[in-house]
Amino acid sequence: MRFNIRRLLCATALSVSLTASMAHAADNAVRDIKVVGTERIEPATVMTYLDLQKGQVATQQSLDDALKSLFATGLFADVQLSENNGVVIVKVVENPIINEVAFEGNDKLDDTALQAEVTSRPRQVFTRTQVQNDVARLYEVYRRNGRFSVQIEPKIIKLDQNRVNLVFEISEGDETTISTIRFVGNERFSDDELRSELTSQEHRWYNFLSASDRYDPDRLAFDMEQLRQFYLKEGYADFRVLSSSSELSKDKKDFFVTVTVDEGDRYKVADVTLNSRIRNLDPTSLTDQVTFKVNDWYNADEVKTTVDHMTKALGDLQYAFVTVVPDVQRNRDAKTVTIAFNINESPRVFVEKVNINGNVRTLDKVVRREFELVEGDAFNRSKLAKSEQNIRNLDYFEKVDVKTLPGSAPDKTVVDVNVEEKSTGEISVGAGFSTSDGPLADFRLRERNFLGKGQDVTLAATIAGKRTEFDLGYTEPYFLDRDLSAGVDLFHITRDQQDESSFDQKRTGGGLRLGYPLSEHWRQGLRYRIEQNEITNVDSDASRIIKDQEGDRFTSALSQRLTYEDLDSRVFPTDGVTAWLDTEVAGLGGDAKYVSGKLGGSYYYPVAHSWTASLTGEVGAIQGWSDGDVKINERFFLGGTTLRGFSKSGVGPRDLTTDDSLGGNSFYRASAELAFPIGFPEEMGVLGHAFTDIGSLWGIDESDMTGIADESSLRASAGVGFSWRSPMGPVRIDLAAPLLKEEYDEKEIFRFSFGTRF
Repeated sequence: MRFNIRRLLCATALSVSLTASMAHAADNAVRDIKVVGTERIEPATVMTYLDLQKGQVATQQSLDDALKSLFATGLFADVQLSENNGVVIVKVVENPIINEVAFEGNDKLDDTALQAEVTSRPRQVFTRTQVQNDVARLYEVYRRNGRFSVQIEPKIIKLDQNRVNLVFEISEGDETTISTIRFVGNERFSDDELRSELTSQEHRWYNFLSASDRYDPDRLAFDMEQLRQFYLKEGYADFRVLSSSSELSKDKKDFFVTVTVDEGDRYKVADVTLNSRIRNLDPTSLTDQVTFKVNDWYNADEVKTTVDHMTKALGDLQYAFVTVVPDVQRNRDAKTVTIAFNINESPRVFVEKVNINGNVRTLDKVVRREFELVEGDAFNRSKLAKSEQNIRNLDYFEKVDVKTLPGSAPDKTVVDVNVEEKSTGEISVGAGFSTSDGPLADFRLRERNFLGKGQDVTLAATIAGKRTEFDLGYTEPYFLDRDLSAGVDLFHITRDQQDESSFDQKRTGGGLRLGYPLSEHWRQGLRYRIEQNEITNVDSDASRIIKDQEGDRFTSALSQRLTYEDLDSRVFPTDGVTAWLDTEVAGLGGDAKYVSGKLGGSYYYPVAHSWTASLTGEVGAIQGWSDGDVKINERFFLGGTTLRGFSKSGVGPRDLTTDDSLGGNSFYRASAELAFPIGFPEEMGVLGHAFTDIGSLWGIDESDMTGIADESSLRASAGVGFSWRSPMGPVRIDLAAPLLKEEYDEKEIFRFSFGTRF
């Protein structure tokens, strides 16, 4: 009985406790939520951000969570929450709206560039965190532009309707350049040698067109890798960069860079082995692809080159996805390395499909006809690389990416070509000056990919002090869908020859062209030309020979040009050979009857880095036939750019009475030149030149040679020059002096040329 009474008392106490708790919860339940202080934002919007609803118990934790949710929106500068008898009052202070973002004090970086870097925008909510992030980003941008002394202060200008103008006040300061780059621990190479391997350079007065002397931590990190690659190339396999420190001067104008290195020992190659996992492939067949020998100094670049050569050779054997992995093992005691080239297994493959992607305007066939491979061919990596280069040489595309992908079977591959087209239409206006033609202006309208078919249409005009020229040309690079270029030209040229030969020349005509390849490097071109040639405005004191040739002359000629080209660059060659053979026969109708020919070639050899030696030679002759004489407008002239140290038309037959140059029927010329750096950064394209030229010009078809000087003696000159690939166009200055000359030859010590297009 006692037990039952005790149980009854406990149950009664528990019931009373639960009733009290429920009553307390009912007293703390949220009965209403009031929002105070909103201006632009609707109270209902504020309510949606609250993690609190009517009927929910208002605990301290729930109020704290609601407060955090409102601050997280970024819409409010201040938020306060209070609860009284079940009524939650939300007091907010809204963040203002940005009316305008402005920059003041910036000169080196314009507003557009800075605006692209900040996230604050007009009509956005202003937050201090966002502004702080924008200031940090602007500091980073200026420091990447070499201005570490920059000061940036954001200012807020309050407007009505809770709006603000955000102004970044900027004091850009001076450029922070690299004053010195020093090395610690280097014994094998001097500081100057190591500095030459870096893209970062010490500040010099002539670096005004380069940013290489501005301090950039990312570029300096890249330079440390360049330094490592340099030492690995020289055989120092244990080389390490121990530290790279940059100290900013007190005035924040200069950085002092110190690089501490551990060169380690230099290693020689003790053994080279080739291991193949490809079935039936004898690795010794690739021995000739190894570009170094045992006992040579270890060179990481040569190892990479060998891998490339082997991969290319295996690609030519249809192994499209083969990989060659070098394994370099060091023997620190003997200071030697053993190198094993491991060739991973890969089946022979065939081209299943060639996909062309990204060409919107250019027709598929324009790209496909540049391919050395077609569907069904055995895969050949050399031909694939040549195909990619052919497409790049079209210059129709901003980007060309050629990839090989697995095909539908292990022995098939898909060639995927992704291109990004660029504008192929050109309107250019140019200006320049040369000692040959004086001041000149140039206009050119050209479409290199007419209608997306790869056709080339050109309209050009050049007006100079001594020359005017108008040209219209059309070229079909794949005439009749074959690798056969065909074209037509129309031209009108006037030339002032008063200073050289006391007459003016006018040429008007046109021509038809046909060109085709004979092999990878050989190409043949044929041309038929018809023109009206006029010798006019002959000076009263001109040579009698020139007076006799005054008037019109109609020429109908067929010519051919055979060329060989194997250069690393057509524009600025440093390695390779080019040669040409030009012949022309006139007399297929018209007044002119002659046969002419020219044979020449150039050889370029890289003596050292940025040092290039070149040899150029050319010979030529013209001979009349069927009782036809060679006239002055058909002869060769020598001097100026073709024989430096002598003026244009300064060498060859001359009337001693009138000092008129008469041209010649035969000539030869040769030039030897060395181009070398003269201390300027490589990216500026400034080179010095030392050269010597030789040549001679002689022979005219005149029976009466009274008063005419005509000697086939050797002329020679030597000189130095300066060239600059400026942003405005190439500049060349030459100083040359004749070493061998005739008394009647005209010399030219100084020669200058400059030209540009914009």
